[in-house]
Amino acid sequence: MNIYLFAFLAMVFWGLAPVFGKIGLTEVSPLTGLFVRTFVVAVILLVYGILSGQIKNLAYVSRNDIFYLAGEAVFASLLGHLAYFFALKSGAASRVVPFIAAYPLVTFLVGISFLGEKLTLAKGAGAGLVVLGLLFLMK
Repeated sequence: MNIYLFAFLAMVFWGLAPVFGKIGLTEVSPLTGLFVRTFVVAVILLVYGILSGQIKNLAYVSRNDIFYLAGEAVFASLLGHLAYFFALKSGAASRVVPFIAAYPLVTFLVGISFLGEKLTLAKGAGAGLVVLGLLFLMK
């Protein structure tokens, strides 16, 4: 399949998800909402893993990979989504989601600071435009 099709699908799904989240959080705490969301995904993944035979691949995941994937899970799926649900519960989805979607700025800064990636004019200009967009959202 085309990478742009997958990117487009991700954009659509991630664009629709906050609508469900905002409505679902109306009378539910962010922590409870995150639990329900995570439980549903875990069940779906478990069933798919069993039916497709992919679950056996877990035996081949290295400790190093487990460490980094667990770190990603804690930062993104736990802490990031919990903060997102708190913001979404109280704020307008049309403001919260674009603000959160600026997370590549953090990756940009970490990449340059700790991963030895090069700062280029194009990267700097792109980051600057994202910051400018965030300032507009905050008004």
